[in-house]
Amino acid sequence: MSDVPHHLVRWTGLAGSIMLAVAAFLGGALPGGDLRPTPVRIWQGPDGPLIIALWLFGTAAMAAAWWTLRDRVPSVRWALVTAGLWIVPFLFTPPLGSRDAYAYACQGASFANGISPYEYGVSTLPCPWLDTMSFIWRDTPAPYGPLFVVLSGAIVAATGSLIASIALFRVLAVAGVLLTAVSLPVLARHCGVPVGRALWLALAGPLVGVHLISGVHNDALMIGLMVAGLAIVVSRPTRPWPLLAGGVVLGMAAGIKVTALVVVPFAALLAIGGGFSLRGLLRHGTPVVGGAVATLVGVTLGAGLNLGWITGLSHGNEVVAWTSPPTAVGQTVGYLLLPFGLHVDALPVTRGIGMVVLAALLVWLWFRARHREPLWHAALALTATVALAPLFHPWYWFWPLALLAATAHRTWWFSAVTVFAAFQVMADGTGLPRYTKTVGAPLMTLFVIWVAVRLIRSARAARRPVPVD
Repeated sequence: MSDVPHHLVRWTGLAGSIMLAVAAFLGGALPGGDLRPTPVRIWQGPDGPLIIALWLFGTAAMAAAWWTLRDRVPSVRWALVTAGLWIVPFLFTPPLGSRDAYAYACQGASFANGISPYEYGVSTLPCPWLDTMSFIWRDTPAPYGPLFVVLSGAIVAATGSLIASIALFRVLAVAGVLLTAVSLPVLARHCGVPVGRALWLALAGPLVGVHLISGVHNDALMIGLMVAGLAIVVSRPTRPWPLLAGGVVLGMAAGIKVTALVVVPFAALLAIGGGFSLRGLLRHGTPVVGGAVATLVGVTLGAGLNLGWITGLSHGNEVVAWTSPPTAVGQTVGYLLLPFGLHVDALPVTRGIGMVVLAALLVWLWFRARHREPLWHAALALTATVALAPLFHPWYWFWPLALLAATAHRTWWFSAVTVFAAFQVMADGTGLPRYTKTVGAPLMTLFVIWVAVRLIRSARAARRPVPVD
């Protein structure tokens, strides 16, 4: 391929990021923005059509440019330079696509004033910036890990300013993306995946600039630490001190968001460095698991906190969006029963089934990973975690995306999910699934059925004996 298409891709994506940056200033998740927006109200507001057009075409331009080169990146340097160019406009924008930055600041203010955000909502303080937060999260405990609570408190205590706090949260997000950029090549080489392609898929996608950098989601730091911890383990298997260090870094990732714990059992398998044995697992996996658990417990106790993040996680169920497959199935069941005069809330059942299936899948994936590609199975475990959780936000998809980029040999399916996720939230954080549930939920349910049928057929085909000539 000539250099012209590569340059065209680079400048198309940059044009998209600039359009999204302009949309952030005109109608992003601004401190004084509408806390009960709808697509219609956005359209009717000042510059509404322009904001929607900038968001739509900017997202489309970035997604198309990223998709075009997902399997043919010219070089590692080209991928890094282009991803960096696309990120630059988001470094200076107001929060885009979410109001979580204000929740971070308010929870940090609570902790800085001696109030545990695991026990009380931010309205208890009250937070000086309470009127910037979405109503639904004002009285709920924080769902984040203890390390992030400590960091949030330190940031707010050091700045005392909402804008300065968000700027420092953005610094943390950039640090997470940089950690991913430095560490991901180690995982890609280990799995025989081209490094340039892995970096392109993980760092240049339409979710990174909008949700990780501009939206300052702590998922960026969690993934950066997680990838770094795995890279340490992969680089130094069977060596106790490096394995302990890798476990500590993984524990720090879990201290940001406990989702990172999903990969720790797979990291223990990576630590063996050869064929699986129970003795090897105990000898080499123990430093990894012990380092991760000790770090998470140590940060929790050192901060004077408890396991209240578990309660905080449960409040995510209050958001009902069909982009979560278990939620979509529950919504669809309710719709199908309405013509019979039955008003049934099936969400607790379908979400509960989703959690049971997830637990079984994680165990099954770990047992499969004992003898084949633990990193690939860790990526699948994170994919299952996102797919079967009661709630799906677009930035959640970055959890598996980073590992899939470094381990998968087929890219189209998770690239398609990435593009799908990029269009789910508008510039000010308005979630489109809320307004498309009567169509989206049945379609997602049909997709779940299709995937289940495909998996069952594949499992049956794998069990059939190979004919002998």
